[in-house]
Amino acid sequence: MPLRFLFGELMNAMKLLIVLQHKFELWNAPPWFVENLRQEFPQIDIVHLATYERVEEHLRDAEVVITWSLRPEQFAVAKKLRWIHSPAAAVHQLMFPQLVDSEVMVTNARDVHAPVVAEHVMALLFALAKKIPEAVRLQDQHIWGKDKLKPRELSGATIGLLGLGSIGREVAKRASALGMRVIAVRKNPEKGNFEGVERVLPSSELDRMLAESDYVVIAAPRTRETEKIFDVHRLTKLKPGACLINVSRGALVDGVALADALRKQTVAGAALDVFDEEPLRPDSPLWDIQNVLITPHTAAVTDKLWVRHYALVHENLARYLAGRPLLGLVDKQKGY
Repeated sequence: MPLRFLFGELMNAMKLLIVLQHKFELWNAPPWFVENLRQEFPQIDIVHLATYERVEEHLRDAEVVITWSLRPEQFAVAKKLRWIHSPAAAVHQLMFPQLVDSEVMVTNARDVHAPVVAEHVMALLFALAKKIPEAVRLQDQHIWGKDKLKPRELSGATIGLLGLGSIGREVAKRASALGMRVIAVRKNPEKGNFEGVERVLPSSELDRMLAESDYVVIAAPRTRETEKIFDVHRLTKLKPGACLINVSRGALVDGVALADALRKQTVAGAALDVFDEEPLRPDSPLWDIQNVLITPHTAAVTDKLWVRHYALVHENLARYLAGRPLLGLVDKQKGY
């Protein structure tokens, strides 16, 4: 990684290209984000594009790019590119062979999103356990439904985590603080101990975890191995009365199979923040299933989002200029 200063003289200014176009307004960088970076790093040529319209022109000499995604043909013209930062946690859209096989570093914002998503998971856990959606439906009908609701305690319940990355670890800390028993499955269970986690199982023992868990939280990245991991067969392995929470990616769950299992109540309930197709179609059967709680991919939404993004980008730019390791570095071979 190059040092940007040599013998006290400023080298040719590196170029940072920020191109973040998204239909959801909050995902677009606010003006202050770019201006503050320019003030803090005057030695960097910072170009901000609100659309991808002229992206190839600026990619030709960009050394660092902050973006949601690049197409292979766009990557091909970026001859000086050394580092891509994604403001998302998931980077599967960047994992095309040309980029994976290159020396270009990829970082993501998993540590920006993890605490916020973990808070959302806790809200969903409470909502499912305390039957909040059912209570709201009864309220809409002006029904005093005390005899219709059967709330459960979270303390003493078992929560199973698929994935112990940044989100999974944050959920584990919060769940254990509530007195929940936390077990987890991850690809490499031997990688150390984790706060609040009683036991870590290998991926081959996912069914065992499901059989023990009152609540299952999907917090794993989208890879070839995890796509549709919750299929018809796997859903039958959940403990009777268990609820499923997905804050990862919709592609990890077979939506048709889940809808069927929820209707038959072989899965007691689900709280879903992500879907295979977004926005969720108006004719999706999930909307009308009584034991489903739907949030519109808002687990990572917070009024402090860009403050948190700025802190990470600022720190990593300082590290990059000094030749130090970057935070949130993605293992491109693994895809996360």
